[in-house]
Amino acid sequence: MLNPSVRTIVRTGLLTIIFFVSAAASAQDAESAAESFSVVLLPDTQNYSEKYPDTYVAQALWIRQQAKQDNIKFVIHLGDIVQKPTQKPEWENADRAMRLLDGVVPYSMAPGNHDMVLNNRDSTLYNQYYSPKRFAGRKWYGGHMGETNDNNYCFFEASGMKFMIINLEFAPRDETLDWAAGITEKYPDHRVIVATHCYMRPKQRDTSCATSYKIAGNSGEQIWQKLIRKQPNIFLVVSGHVLGVGMQTSVNDAGGKVLEMLTDYQGLPNGGDGWLRSLKFVPAENKIHVKTYSPVLDRENTATKESFSLDYPMTTANSKSD
Repeated sequence: MLNPSVRTIVRTGLLTIIFFVSAAASAQDAESAAESFSVVLLPDTQNYSEKYPDTYVAQALWIRQQAKQDNIKFVIHLGDIVQKPTQKPEWENADRAMRLLDGVVPYSMAPGNHDMVLNNRDSTLYNQYYSPKRFAGRKWYGGHMGETNDNNYCFFEASGMKFMIINLEFAPRDETLDWAAGITEKYPDHRVIVATHCYMRPKQRDTSCATSYKIAGNSGEQIWQKLIRKQPNIFLVVSGHVLGVGMQTSVNDAGGKVLEMLTDYQGLPNGGDGWLRSLKFVPAENKIHVKTYSPVLDRENTATKESFSLDYPMTTANSKSD
């Protein structure tokens, strides 16, 4: 039997150990909450799927390589995966590249105008390769609208925050926007990113996504009026479709800031030279640092419109600005 003095020392030592472990755990939690992380945007890969498949593969391999170092939490494809929606070889090229991310980094897809036969919105091949079944086993995949994956939503968590990505069809129809509103309202504690192929132009929201193609649907401006501005937890909208880059900050009906971003390089040499965008979220600074990089050229574009920082509060329960 231990004498009282030894027993006291042991108990005191145990309490001391517990105290140190608890303090270390608290420090670790605080560090985790302030940890930086990244979201990668894959804009308009149509030319790569058609003519430069190695470039698409190079983008995917770079994401794999950087996944741990950059703490990449999610990859968002901005639509126009292929050039011709009925050409199976293009879909096979795209699939070969995207499968390099399977089990490595979560990713989402949204069909662009080149990913469907527009006159009847036939997305057969898109759904052959990116059907709900492809993502059904992934815990980060939330679900889809109807029977296809033309409209879907996904989740990720980072630095103590919950995020949701809602991916919408090209020129989404009114019923699609109603569905998206319902999903957003179902998860009021999530910070929401909306991805849709056609939304922004370099200097303002698009006003002709649907009318230019003579189909029923909504333009970027209509998406803003009918969906984005009414949902207080949507803080970022990302799109492609229009060659160039654009960035603006708007204020929603709840007084929160909404970041609206265009990213599209398809008109550059070699189908786009592999340029993609990395959004680095830094909670300690309440900023998102945007970087444009090409794994093919192995260089960053440091131009003002391509490399910049955005204010984004990450210290409150929602994305509404103070």
